[in-house]
Amino acid sequence: MAESEYNVSVPHLNNLLQMDPYLKPFEKDLQRRYGLFEKQLTLLEEAEGGFDQFTRSYKSFGVQRMPDNSLFFKEWAPAAEALFLTGDFNGWDNFSHPYTKKDFGKWELHIPPKEDKTPAVAHNSKLKVVVHTRTGERLYRISPWAKYVTQHEKSVIYDWVHWDPPQPYIHKHPRPQKPRSLRIYESHVGIASPEGKVASYSNFTHNVLPRIKDLGYNCIQMMAIMEHAYYASFGYQVTSFYAASSRYGTPEELKELIDVAHSLGIIVLLDVVHSHASKNTEDGLNRFDGSDSCFFHSGPRGEHSLWDSKLFNYSGWEVLRFLLSNLRWWMEEYRFDGFRFDGVTSMLYQHHGIGSGFSGDYAEYFGFQVDEDSLVYLMLANHILHTLYQDCITIAEDVSGMPTLCRPIQEGGLGFDYRLSMAIPDKWIQILKEFKDEDWNIGNIAFTMTNRRYGEKCIAYAESHDQALVGDKTLAFWLMDKDMYTNMSDLIPMNSVIDRGIQLHKMIRLLTHSLGGEGYLNFMGNEFGHPEWLDFPRVGNNESYHYARRQFNLVDTDHLRYQQLYAFDRDMNRTEDKYGWLAAPPAYISAKHQGDKVIVFERANVIFIFNFHPTNSYSNYRVAVGPPGKYKIKLDSDEIQYGGHGRLDHNTDFFSEPMEFNNLPNSMLVYIPCRSAIVLANEEIDYCY
Repeated sequence: MAESEYNVSVPHLNNLLQMDPYLKPFEKDLQRRYGLFEKQLTLLEEAEGGFDQFTRSYKSFGVQRMPDNSLFFKEWAPAAEALFLTGDFNGWDNFSHPYTKKDFGKWELHIPPKEDKTPAVAHNSKLKVVVHTRTGERLYRISPWAKYVTQHEKSVIYDWVHWDPPQPYIHKHPRPQKPRSLRIYESHVGIASPEGKVASYSNFTHNVLPRIKDLGYNCIQMMAIMEHAYYASFGYQVTSFYAASSRYGTPEELKELIDVAHSLGIIVLLDVVHSHASKNTEDGLNRFDGSDSCFFHSGPRGEHSLWDSKLFNYSGWEVLRFLLSNLRWWMEEYRFDGFRFDGVTSMLYQHHGIGSGFSGDYAEYFGFQVDEDSLVYLMLANHILHTLYQDCITIAEDVSGMPTLCRPIQEGGLGFDYRLSMAIPDKWIQILKEFKDEDWNIGNIAFTMTNRRYGEKCIAYAESHDQALVGDKTLAFWLMDKDMYTNMSDLIPMNSVIDRGIQLHKMIRLLTHSLGGEGYLNFMGNEFGHPEWLDFPRVGNNESYHYARRQFNLVDTDHLRYQQLYAFDRDMNRTEDKYGWLAAPPAYISAKHQGDKVIVFERANVIFIFNFHPTNSYSNYRVAVGPPGKYKIKLDSDEIQYGGHGRLDHNTDFFSEPMEFNNLPNSMLVYIPCRSAIVLANEEIDYCY
């Protein structure tokens, strides 16, 4: 790159460098990436009339019904020698409907309506693209732009089904406004029922949405929606990027699910997988035109060695068209409210994060190991989404901790709204595996909760779907293990294992929720301590659905203690909704006492007190407070209804004294029982959150 191209003006780069002076040595890298981003935007403007038009390509590619009911088909297959369309409509004739070759590897086909003016290809009928390669092969392919694909019971391969319903679903409810505090319920439709089968979109709409609303979550993150041939891939080996998975129902039923969520004031994010694609050829993108490139890099650069999948060529014009239009499609057609981008670490680096520990040295985040093509793709995606949809939310799953990931593009950042705090769940698992309760390092726990880049928002979570997968254990299972099968009834006294498990399960969640980030995430079922891991039907478990379900029936059984954990999770979210600590600046920690096992902090003018000591309760324990006044208990993990021991009197008023303590002007005396957490709010402050 010429020296002059380094001297790109990044509009607000100084903001970034003032916030983090350690980025100063990498100023040229930041200028260079911004320059590449601007160049792509300019090219889009010149070649396609701007990104708005470019990202609507799903309206011209694949199959389109015209006003006169004629059908227009368009594909990009640069290495193909000839293309034909076959299907139910022409008796599976391989040669009767040839595409016409156009410039830049495009192919087009126009089919007039039938004599009765109805479309030549009926709704719900099957199609295939027949690709003739230069080496003389004849391949049967699904259009990359297919909107619906189904799998016949006895077949392994998916079929392309023409989806053009006579009565398409019409959305009735507007999108809710973007919440200031993001409380995410991470969900998988297929496992969202206690029954041993693949659950449906309508089951989720009718049975799960009311629970999510009741629990106080205002956002759903939906996994495994983009069609994937292998159910056990958890949706991470995508075969059809424009098709909502048919194993849960129809596209119209997914639209209804999102519409009903919107009516409840809940926004819905799609777990989008643009980091890689399934290797499948017959029902995936791989070798669509017979070449080993097309949408992907050719040769080893196009292979992900750990995931056994294909890697996109983000510098390719038609690849950009395909992926950016894909984001637009899910926003427009289904009315999703944003995306959680999967596998961002793999995209950001040439080494895909494989074998890289990421010590935090800034040099690891810049230079030759960075994949600038995908970096620019992510900048474009964020720029386009946030320009077109003011309230759109984007979350990055990045384990590397790349600086600027969640800073505005105008500063030289990548433009994400949030990143996932992936170190927090790892820390909790490590503590539960390796340390006795009396050896917990309180300072280290507090450090892990607060160790995030200033000015870059994080989603904190104690556990996600990753921690629930087979081979690992949920936090509830780490805490209580096999006792969960025999001792969760509240008709019998709690044994010590269940007592410890229930108290710590609540405390771990509340600490993560209140101290760990600017958003919070929970994986479905884990709010009530779902007892088992997650494992999809596969050869290794005799295709069993036993672990591919969520046992909501446990919460609905009155005498089981799962209900107590559920009630705490609900009230924790509702308390946050009232006081808004997730949207507040980071907490001020006034105490992290290793001997007492106590953490005290203040956030959003709310006082949080945690006593992790297994046996010591403290009376007249002095805690620091900022604003003076009368404080009341607003949440108490020790309440009987949450499976606690009811040791606190909620009618007690706590009055601050003008006695400086731990660098705050006021303090007060409180009683904190062992293994419990309390949230106190100042009665004299108007919490107009």
